[in-house]
Amino acid sequence: MALDMQQDFSLSRIAMKAEMLDAETERTLAYAWRDNRDEKALHRLITAYMRLAISMASKFRRYGAPMNDLIQEAGLGLMKAADKFDPDRGVRFSTYAVWWIKASVQDYVMRNWSMVRTGSTSSQKALFFNMRRVQAQLEREALQRGENLDRHQMHQLISMEIGVPLHDVEMMEGRLSGSDFSLNAMQSSDEDGREWIETIEDESEQASSLVEEDHDRAHLRSWLVDAMGALTERERYILRERKLRDDARTLESLGDEMGLSKERIRQLEAAALGKMRKHLESHSGEALALLA
Repeated sequence: MALDMQQDFSLSRIAMKAEMLDAETERTLAYAWRDNRDEKALHRLITAYMRLAISMASKFRRYGAPMNDLIQEAGLGLMKAADKFDPDRGVRFSTYAVWWIKASVQDYVMRNWSMVRTGSTSSQKALFFNMRRVQAQLEREALQRGENLDRHQMHQLISMEIGVPLHDVEMMEGRLSGSDFSLNAMQSSDEDGREWIETIEDESEQASSLVEEDHDRAHLRSWLVDAMGALTERERYILRERKLRDDARTLESLGDEMGLSKERIRQLEAAALGKMRKHLESHSGEALALLA
């Protein structure tokens, strides 16, 4: 923490000593970077407006993020602004940079607010940074009118005031009022209390299902071995090479090896599969699916 404070002070001191750019100098530096990728011009432009980035970053300290990290994110937003700034539009760079700096810092705060993602849509972002302020304002106004708003009425008013869907307000309320806790935390202080992780449904296959699958697989294997025994040696070889290898042989390669045409290999394969299908019909339709 002491180191962060020293870094914050150092960055602020450097920023406060930076030059103040007039509109013409600012435009000249912007052209130099955009047209010639002049890094010295870019550095001078960013340094001049770093005090703006630090000032905006400081407004987000109440969210608990380290000031040094906020300043770094603000600096990244400032650099993005410099890279995308078009001096031909006649807008001052500071006006344009404000939006990029704010967006960069807000994204960082939202990413680090909770282990559970808070949200990233424009609606969720507007709620995250404005909901508590708007709610406090609405409560003051209701108190002055002598009204007592319930939870649902408050959510409706917030929805209309910020211009976001009602369900987003309800969802953000839950996220902002909650807090992270370990899944290994105990549900109660009783000796027989369970950890929260024990209440999560196990989505993996149950033991009974695995035993049934192993049993069925063993039956299918025995049926296939029995059906293969009804084939000639040549037919078994073709099916092994065509169906049972990870890298199945082509009709052409088998034909070249056995001195037969591709069409003849295809016919032998089809005939062998037909024999196996007839043999398996007496056992199970599930076994027949293996030959599909």
